[in-house]
Amino acid sequence: MNDLNRSMERPAAARAQAAGGEARVKCLLVDDRVENLIALSALLGRDDIELLQARSGTEALELLLVHDVALALVDVQMPEMDGFQLAELMRGTERTRHVPIIFVTAGQRDQHGLFKGYGSGAVDFLYKPIDPYILGSKVEVFLQMHRQKQQLAREMAERTETLRVNEMFTAMLGHDLRGPLAAILMSAQQLANRPDEVSKRIAARLTGSGKWMNRMIEDMLDLARARVGEGIPLARRDIDLGALVERAVGERRAAQPDRTIELTQRGDLTGCWDEDRLMQVASNLIGNALHHGNPALPVEIGIDGGAADTVRFEVSNGGAIAPEVLPHIFDPFRGGQRRSNRSEGLGLGLYIVKQIVEAHAGSVHVDTGAGDRTCLQVRLPRRPAAMP
Repeated sequence: MNDLNRSMERPAAARAQAAGGEARVKCLLVDDRVENLIALSALLGRDDIELLQARSGTEALELLLVHDVALALVDVQMPEMDGFQLAELMRGTERTRHVPIIFVTAGQRDQHGLFKGYGSGAVDFLYKPIDPYILGSKVEVFLQMHRQKQQLAREMAERTETLRVNEMFTAMLGHDLRGPLAAILMSAQQLANRPDEVSKRIAARLTGSGKWMNRMIEDMLDLARARVGEGIPLARRDIDLGALVERAVGERRAAQPDRTIELTQRGDLTGCWDEDRLMQVASNLIGNALHHGNPALPVEIGIDGGAADTVRFEVSNGGAIAPEVLPHIFDPFRGGQRRSNRSEGLGLGLYIVKQIVEAHAGSVHVDTGAGDRTCLQVRLPRRPAAMP
């Protein structure tokens, strides 16, 4: 008897959990004979286990509708609905599909019964008379697995909530920064109106830095929208992508006059898109090519409107992307490393590009290594699928 008590003694971790006030783990016992239920309850009775008893398959299913069960010990030979039938019904319902089932039987150890039991969803068999040591060990394994599953679910929920709060904070911060930034840009504009050259140079630096900050704020807001689930908002209207890209190229040439940017256009470049968003796409792709490309080689931009339903826009630069970086090229906050051993942060630029393009039902992909060049290619449907 002392050996039996020691075999059924709870581990220290289980005692600590019970003392900490955690909910007890539920175990379902199914047997048509009362004496068998009493015997199993006596062997499994512990403070951290709540035992549910059912004298038929129907009673077991009713209990499973209202209780989350960590383990079911099911007698095989029962009238009306035997253990195999109950197991098949449990496996056919989403709520009980993953409940481990141990069959308890007084029958012989025949291969047909084993195949039928495992085929109906059992994870193990126990044969009567039940060895209390084996019973205790098997049950403890499944109870520990259930506790670990619950702990992982709690941790996942906590991390998801933390991520949601962080992203909401990022969105609020980006929104609130617009006020003081607008004041800085307004002051820079007033400074630029002064006649002296020193004031004009200071104003130009302030304006450039302010616009740079504004782009980062917009990227932060877009990141928050995309991650929280709102998606990138679009305001579509008929525009000419060629004219839009020409403006983006002009801005970059003015900012970096020492770099060569070549632009070619062909075909019909009109479509129903969000002008401001595609300006972000063009500016980010060109800026990325200038930042990461070989400065001795030109950045080549091509826009092709030869297809009836789509327009292709691509930006290429000298240099290739390292193979280990390529799978993460569109991830936020991931670095990129070129073969020239220059390591630069990609930030949010390409991530935002991908989100905007996909919001337009388009696609973006990267080709690298051919002729030691990297090409980012965007395909945009001219109109949403629902529009004529």
